[in-house]
Amino acid sequence: MSSIGLILILVLYVSILFYIAHWAEKRSNSKWTTNPYIYSFSLAVYCTAWTYYGSIGVAAHSGLSYLTIYLGPIIIIPTWIIILKRIIRISRVNKISSIADFISLRYGNSRFLGAVVTLLCVFGILPYIALQLKSISDTFNIVTNTQSSSNIFSDTTTYVCIALALFASYYGTKYVDASENRRGIVTAVAIESILKLIFFIIIGVYVTYFVFDGFSDISTKAALLDHYDKKNSIGGLTEGINWFFLCVLSMFAIFLLPRQFHTAIVENNKETHIRTAIWLFPLYLFLFNIFVYPIAWGGNILFEGKGLNADTYSLLIPQFFNNNVLTVLVFLGGFSAAISMIIVSSISLSTMLSNNLLIPYGFVGSLENSSQKKNNKRIITSRKIAIFSLIILAYFIYRYFILEYSLFSIGLVSFVVIAQLAPAFFGALFWKRGSKKGAVTGIILGFIICFYTLLLPYAIGISSSSSTFLQEGLWGIELLKPFQLFGLDYLEPIQHAFFWSMLVNTMSYLAVSVSFSGNYRERNYAEMFVDIDKYITNHENAFVWKGIAYISDIQKVLRRFLGEERTTRALNIFNLKYNIDKDITTADARFIKFAENLLTGHIGTASAKILISSVIKEDEISLPEVLRILEESKENIIINKKLTDTSNELKKLSDQLKHVNQELIEKDLQKDEFLDTVSHELRTPITAIRAATEILHDDHDEIPDELRKQFLKSIISESDRLNRLIDKILDLEKFKTGKHKIYLSKNDISKTINSTIDSVRQLIKNKKISVVFNEPPQEIKAFYDEERIIQVIHNLLSNAIKFCAPTDGKINIAVIEKDNHLEVHIQNNGKGIKAEEFEPIFDKFYQSKNQNVKKPIGSGLGLSICRQIIEHHKGTIWVESTEGEGATFIFTLPYYNTTENQ
Repeated sequence: MSSIGLILILVLYVSILFYIAHWAEKRSNSKWTTNPYIYSFSLAVYCTAWTYYGSIGVAAHSGLSYLTIYLGPIIIIPTWIIILKRIIRISRVNKISSIADFISLRYGNSRFLGAVVTLLCVFGILPYIALQLKSISDTFNIVTNTQSSSNIFSDTTTYVCIALALFASYYGTKYVDASENRRGIVTAVAIESILKLIFFIIIGVYVTYFVFDGFSDISTKAALLDHYDKKNSIGGLTEGINWFFLCVLSMFAIFLLPRQFHTAIVENNKETHIRTAIWLFPLYLFLFNIFVYPIAWGGNILFEGKGLNADTYSLLIPQFFNNNVLTVLVFLGGFSAAISMIIVSSISLSTMLSNNLLIPYGFVGSLENSSQKKNNKRIITSRKIAIFSLIILAYFIYRYFILEYSLFSIGLVSFVVIAQLAPAFFGALFWKRGSKKGAVTGIILGFIICFYTLLLPYAIGISSSSSTFLQEGLWGIELLKPFQLFGLDYLEPIQHAFFWSMLVNTMSYLAVSVSFSGNYRERNYAEMFVDIDKYITNHENAFVWKGIAYISDIQKVLRRFLGEERTTRALNIFNLKYNIDKDITTADARFIKFAENLLTGHIGTASAKILISSVIKEDEISLPEVLRILEESKENIIINKKLTDTSNELKKLSDQLKHVNQELIEKDLQKDEFLDTVSHELRTPITAIRAATEILHDDHDEIPDELRKQFLKSIISESDRLNRLIDKILDLEKFKTGKHKIYLSKNDISKTINSTIDSVRQLIKNKKISVVFNEPPQEIKAFYDEERIIQVIHNLLSNAIKFCAPTDGKINIAVIEKDNHLEVHIQNNGKGIKAEEFEPIFDKFYQSKNQNVKKPIGSGLGLSICRQIIEHHKGTIWVESTEGEGATFIFTLPYYNTTENQ
């Protein structure tokens, strides 16, 4: 493909990324940019060009050892639900924006430690960024069939580098507060992660099933190549130890790499997103590795003896078969993997440089008297310059230092350098005795060992046979050979450097921390970090400080960075949170901590401490006094928690009482309605009986026999009606007091239903309702009181008839057999019942508000009696309905229909 054509595709691709970032930034609170899937896919920035290309190269040359870089994270990720949550909580309450801020804050806001961590990260990550640029350059040349140019102005990578620097410096510095979420960058990175996975799977499927006939075909043909069996096994004990150290190294990397800390911690806006990440991210890594083997060994089969770079097999294979479309897609996937890492790493490094080097060691003094606008502009400008400078510097490292090395080797060197933060980082989370002196000593000594055993040999050239340093050791001392230090000769160079540097680092950190106790500020933050769950809601309470400070002085400092409006709003929130009188002029420890946190996102932990210290007078506190204050703070927090819990319980009880009271009011109203209805129902037949009786009494001689019979029939009918109403009331009372008895016998439920239907057949006919009884093909028997169950079915049928649709009314009846009971369903096609009425409809006195006439019909006792009868049979009754689509009443009876019972 031509260079111009590929450049145009790249311009279009980068433009789309710009648009996605811009769109997401405008919709920073949208569910499309703040959901757990975007968060989880953004973590896949871990998969760089090294993953995309380098893993294939390792698999082709060394077999299965490429898996270690993914096994480590997959093994450790389940602990994220505890460890990552703790780190997120610490970072959120302290407004931490980088791993340098995190470590320096834990060890007493140490400016020097923050600078050391920053320099180490820059030293370790710049070659890693250069690695990504190398991958872009190499793959561009392969796709376009061109050679690398020695002239930087004719090298395409130069312009790609400048475009990325502009993109990262623009979108990475949108906020002065570095702890703010950058939804635009995160969304763009997540989309790139999805695309690079899709493109990698496409090439994997192409190689496996179109170039070859599946995994077995590749395995069979690859087995004929030299050393296939040896490469595709872990090997003996020595190889197993090498595997172990690489797994541990990658475990550290998933926590410590600045880009991982940034995406996993700084850009996390909900702790619950971790639940999705702990399964989706390992799944992502798994999917990425399914096709590494077939691509690597498929390339070995196709290009055996040709001396091609195995890192680029994913490009060379489709190109070999003249599949230009697939070649370009694979290139775009690798380009995505590279630029994601470059952008996120440069943003996180620029924040560290700004907050831990440039400001605290540079212009922090000049920020004290400047206006908010000038301060913010200087901070943002410094970060823009830092991002641009880092990417350009990485470009020159790529051009002049790392062209001869593989992607995998450079990536692992960076991992070893960054791993020097591990003892101080994990000690900050779990060990209160860890001190600043121990952390600084461990990091520096670990880096020196790393430099001696790895960086220096790589700078000389690990393949250089003329170097006496590599062959004989420093000053010719064999025990000082950089790759066989003190005679340890069975580890590979990366694992060897990792082992010795981590051993020296960890032992130094532990020994110095135990031998020299830290100051009161270190111990204070140790308590706050290790016991973060105790202080998460009131972390300012755990901050220990003693001295003289005035709120007005601190306000002036805050206004220079936050502005008048935001400062006022923040102070109002603080006063409300701790119920502080606005007229108080002196600041306590809580306010000092609150002010430092507000500044931390803008200028880092160390600079925040420097600025606040410049306007307050702090007294030295002894370590025993710190511990005493912390104990008191813990007691206060416990007391506050108990008070809060008690208050919540009282509120809950109050709500319950209010609810019960409301229910009583409703019951009372229902009872009044019931009594009104019952009195009406009683009065109606009594009135009718009295009227008919008076007529018969007064005019008995003048009334024809036919009319007299009609009056007498009316008296009998109304008397029956009155009797039924009284029976219902008495039935309810008997059920309530337990006096009512049921008499069980074995009955056929179908016959019971049919006899009940017959009793209301005329009413059904009058209302032109169709009744469909899906009668079971065989007898279904159960033990029940038939008279009472007929009463239930009769009541449910009467309700169904009453509430059927005015026209085309229909009732469906069905009997369903279950494992240990039977169910009777009676459905009508009326208005239906609201969900909120499903339960209360069975209460006595209750009358549905959704009836077909204005005034509720009936006494409100029928369904209540039905429930009592069914419950006395050890069954249940309920209603199912969708409003406007009818209702289905269902009751169950214990099922005894076994063969031996028939």
